[in-house]
Amino acid sequence: MKKYNILLILMPAVLLLLAVTSCTGDLDSDPIDPNETTSADVFDDPAAYKEALAKIYACLAVTGQQGPAGDADISGIDEGFSSYLRQYWSHEELTTDEAVIAWNDEGISDFHEQDWTASNSFITGMYDRLYYQIDLCNEYIREVTPKLSGLTDDLATNVPYYLAETRFLRAYSYYNAMDLFGHVPFVTEDDPVGSFYPEQVSRDSLFNYIESELMDITDDNNEIHLMDAKTNEYARVDKAAAWTLLAKMYLNASVFLGDNDKEYYTKCITYCQKIIDAGYSLHSSYHEMFMADNDQCTDEVIFPVTFDGTHTQTYGGTTFIIAAAIGGNMVPSDYGTSQKWGGTRVTSSLVNLFDNGDQRAMFFTEGQSLEINSISEFTDGYAVEKWTNKNSDGTDGSNSNYMDTDYPVYRLADVYLMYAEAILRGGSGGNTTTALGYINKIRERAYGDSSGDITSGDMTLDFILDERARELYWEGHRRTDLIRYGEFSDGTYMWPWKGGVKDGKAVSSNYDLFPIPSSDLSANPNLEQNPGY
Repeated sequence: MKKYNILLILMPAVLLLLAVTSCTGDLDSDPIDPNETTSADVFDDPAAYKEALAKIYACLAVTGQQGPAGDADISGIDEGFSSYLRQYWSHEELTTDEAVIAWNDEGISDFHEQDWTASNSFITGMYDRLYYQIDLCNEYIREVTPKLSGLTDDLATNVPYYLAETRFLRAYSYYNAMDLFGHVPFVTEDDPVGSFYPEQVSRDSLFNYIESELMDITDDNNEIHLMDAKTNEYARVDKAAAWTLLAKMYLNASVFLGDNDKEYYTKCITYCQKIIDAGYSLHSSYHEMFMADNDQCTDEVIFPVTFDGTHTQTYGGTTFIIAAAIGGNMVPSDYGTSQKWGGTRVTSSLVNLFDNGDQRAMFFTEGQSLEINSISEFTDGYAVEKWTNKNSDGTDGSNSNYMDTDYPVYRLADVYLMYAEAILRGGSGGNTTTALGYINKIRERAYGDSSGDITSGDMTLDFILDERARELYWEGHRRTDLIRYGEFSDGTYMWPWKGGVKDGKAVSSNYDLFPIPSSDLSANPNLEQNPGY
């Protein structure tokens, strides 16, 4: 849980409304007056280097300058819907067996039906949010890099770390763009400020660029590099975050590059092992990682996005995840909130992956049917109690309307599962005995004892896909996992309401990618639409 203040900076060619995130203590900052400060002199204030970096982090959580609504970062979509994490979660979860939503906002039902078009406003919102974030990163790098040689004392020590973190955050957004949209526009700090048409790059070119950036910022021989794993402030990225993103890229290389070379699985294992060796361990309580004081789970969480119900007020992020999951007979105060939005539930396909001993199956069933006859009825489908605004000691979060719960983007259990999958896919540098031990560590936490342990014969690729669902549901991984397994669109796996029919149906494989939004196609003659749209 962290708090966010406000910073306004006038940058060249565009007014960047920059909000400031702050860790307890040293990131607390007063706003900069945009009437007195421009890009020419903003960094005359030493505090501005960290304040501007803070905005980039903040944009993963907040949507504008005034809290939940009133001064949005991006236009064309309701500000509450425009949150980076809310949009990303919707694209990764509502399109799969892990979530449906009762609401009828224009275009949202297309996600579960897998029949979206290039004019879908939610897809456009995700795309615009990605490029807003990339633009902020580019501008920071463009403005700050030339100043490095003139810095002294603490700034000379810290600003190279700030630049490395900014490059990671840009790589993270480009990774999401590559995953969601495939061949996308590409801009860096080297491109001109102002009006021009960015070139569209191939997926493999973007893969190589992201890989190069992450390798560069984890190399201590470079002036600009990330801090060592577990040495940075909470919620600021370090080498372990970059290693995790590299491992994810290599695990999904068969999708991104069309190349099933076992070399990529070997690289995945290498970077998973780096993370494991850095000293992370599974947190003792699964549920605590999704509670209002989950900033205490640094033993397992590698990269979180922070929220604070008093200072980071948004209708996106974990406020959306928690409030939208409360409806029917559920009592909001049981989850530390007054909000009851009655939206999201799970399908029976996810529920049926759990057995009675698995304590990760946190579903509310009173008055809820297992099967979904009508997506628009909240009581059709089990509700999810995994996320809550309660603290681990039973007290409520700081605000009943907005959640304190941080969002763990990367955590160790995911790394264990990636390691095991890469072994099974033929990667070298690890072994099945070690992988089995990692899986059973996860399951012993889930069951409270060894009753859920598996044998080496049980550890198959299909088992790993199911275990990823059990361990990581509602954390924004499922769509990518199903695509990697060939089961998202036209595969053999059906779940309720896939393709818009109750029993599920296969759809065209072009839905493995989202379309480039019509608005950007019209604005940029260099762009070509993804096949099938």
